[in-house]
Amino acid sequence: MILRRCFLSACLVCAVILAAPKAVCSDLDTGILAITNPSADVTLSFVQPGRIAKAHLKEGDPVKVGQLLLQQDDAVEQAQLAQLKAQSENTTQIQASEASLAQKRVDLQKLEWAEQRSAATKLEVEHARLDVKIAELSLEVAKFEHEQDQRKYKEAQIRVENMSLRSPINGSLEKIHVETGESINALADVVRVVQIDPLWVDVPVPLAKAESLKHGQKAKVEFPDSENPAVEGKIIFVAAVADAASATLRVRLEVPNKTNRPAGEHIRVFFQP
Repeated sequence: MILRRCFLSACLVCAVILAAPKAVCSDLDTGILAITNPSADVTLSFVQPGRIAKAHLKEGDPVKVGQLLLQQDDAVEQAQLAQLKAQSENTTQIQASEASLAQKRVDLQKLEWAEQRSAATKLEVEHARLDVKIAELSLEVAKFEHEQDQRKYKEAQIRVENMSLRSPINGSLEKIHVETGESINALADVVRVVQIDPLWVDVPVPLAKAESLKHGQKAKVEFPDSENPAVEGKIIFVAAVADAASATLRVRLEVPNKTNRPAGEHIRVFFQP
């Protein structure tokens, strides 16, 4: 009985020893399965409610950074902007305050001259000095109000600009969630823009293999169709925390995609030494 147990234990140990190299070789030979993802995937929203006035592009169109995608109806806001612009450029109150201050200073000089010759009382001079002080303060108030008008105009400009939705990335227009003429709420999903060149691939690499991987290291990516040759990517991120359940570490690859293959394909990744 003892000999039989020893024999079975020895067989199990041999099986483990023989199986381990085979599994490692399998990973190296067949690669690691993964899925391609867009390198940028952005869903845009308007920050205020409104009505969609115009869609400048259609789904599938290529877009550039800063390109106009959708426009809200901003007729009322444009009218208010024109009014605030006129106010921000109006310096009439400042000019009037400056003229009043200049006149008050002249009056004070004349009264001081007259006081020296006993032609004006000290009280009249004090009143003139107070008028100058009040005029100086009035000028400061006029300048402050002018600055506030300029700030209100800039605020209105930003509000109007926010009614135009522009692309933050280069890529393509993947989805438009609204129709022209439709009224929407603030922060509702409006349009989705994706970038698929380059592609990103998050690879679940076994911990034993991930220890040797470094930022910038090359990797070979094979796509499902065997007609196209494998593409070379590089590691741009290695996670600091492993997945305890699967004993893997997330490694992100950046893969060029000049042929505009769709994201979401199942691929195999082979890490180069």
